[in-house]
Amino acid sequence: MKVDYRKKMLSVLTGLFITGFAFLGCGNGTVPSPEEPGETTTSDVDLYVTTANQSLLFKKIPLSFSTKDNMSPFTIQMNPSEVFQEMDGFGAAMTGSSCYNLLKMTAKDRAKLLKETFDPKDGMGYSYIRISIGASDFSLSEYTYCDNQGIENFALQSEDKNYVIPVLKEILAINPNVKILASPWTCPKWMKVNNLTEKKPFDSWTSGQLNPDYYQDYATYFVKYIQAMKAEGINIASMTIQNEPLNRGNSVSLYMTWQEQRDFIKTALGPAFRKAGINTKIIIFDHNYNYDDIADQKDYPINIYKDADAAQYIDGAGFHAYGGDKAELLDVHNANPEKNLYFTEMSIGEWNYSFAGDLMWNMAEVCIGTINNWTKAVIVWNFMLDKNRGPNRPGGCTTCYGAIDINLDYKTMTKNSHYYTISHLAKVIKPGAKRIGTTGYKVNGLYYAAFLNTDGSYAVVLQNDTNSAMNITLSDGKHSFAYSVPAKAVASYKWNK
Repeated sequence: MKVDYRKKMLSVLTGLFITGFAFLGCGNGTVPSPEEPGETTTSDVDLYVTTANQSLLFKKIPLSFSTKDNMSPFTIQMNPSEVFQEMDGFGAAMTGSSCYNLLKMTAKDRAKLLKETFDPKDGMGYSYIRISIGASDFSLSEYTYCDNQGIENFALQSEDKNYVIPVLKEILAINPNVKILASPWTCPKWMKVNNLTEKKPFDSWTSGQLNPDYYQDYATYFVKYIQAMKAEGINIASMTIQNEPLNRGNSVSLYMTWQEQRDFIKTALGPAFRKAGINTKIIIFDHNYNYDDIADQKDYPINIYKDADAAQYIDGAGFHAYGGDKAELLDVHNANPEKNLYFTEMSIGEWNYSFAGDLMWNMAEVCIGTINNWTKAVIVWNFMLDKNRGPNRPGGCTTCYGAIDINLDYKTMTKNSHYYTISHLAKVIKPGAKRIGTTGYKVNGLYYAAFLNTDGSYAVVLQNDTNSAMNITLSDGKHSFAYSVPAKAVASYKWNK
């Protein structure tokens, strides 16, 4: 009843603003309506708005600083003296399927889309992408870089050379500072066993476990991969040990407990990286908040961190949101605040998808939600799939959508909710930004996070997940400004001190 009362009061107050009392918190008495930004020709604030009903899709709206003292009770105040994590970036996965679809476009259309997405000045400024080490369930075939037994047979494969690497090079030509996270879905099949007791060969792309007898070879595999990509001009900034290590059922998969990751890192991978002078960050786990409800795998990262010999090589842990709650991020952070957190995958698909519903859920849970629980990066799943949700591998996800879906003419596109939620982050929060504290107005259904960029500018990403517009004022102590954020909408702000 208390929540309903507050929502009712908020609705009443909002109605008062709309009918003429908008002077509260707007300073100069002018609040551009969502559909009619007004006649302002100069803008002190870069403001971008997307609504769940798609009446506004990343609409840029001019907004000026107030010329009067701020008296609004609906003010969010920046507090740059309270500093949290440094941000690395935001983006999507360039799977083999995504790259295949991009290369089916005309060179002109693809260049236009990639510039709109990755250009840090004139585009959305996507700054972090994920790729697979070998095949994923969104590849054109199943493969690793060493399918013939013997680590001396390592070599990059045609799918990478023909699709993934060319697309990465085009992206890096637009934004050389884009970071790349690489994740394997499986080790080479000849390194697999059925279990660690019987250790029988396991000739399958799906499931199996890494034979400890091949720990050194598998560490060399990662070293060779990073070196081979560097020779192509592509720096792997970070890598996870295994995508979804507790998921035996994906079309390309490997089961890997926290005990196995711990032992592999401390006895093989960490020392191999150190010997080879590799600075690629090692990220553990890369799976769901709830550890797939496997009792002895709870607190997967925390258990690994308890081993100092392994922990010394590890930068942090990655998480997905297909099970459990984002509160797990805070628990992991509090247990080991010196280790970083990354959000590495979330997909949309045929399961109950709507643009409006996912825009709101994804922004609250994955974007603002994980950032306010200490993640340094937010990366969603496929950047682009075709209208048939592919290409995909049988046994993997055959119902997923991309951040962008493209028709089979490879020209007509639909930008889905994920494209816009990541854009709202990447456009205003630049790599190296620090999340900062805020004080002031809070109410159910209002979510936000604030940042100080390396150039001294402020950034705020804010979500109104209520059914009424909210007239919100932002203030940094020197400047203040107001905007009536539409119902069910996301607003991103950036301004100089």
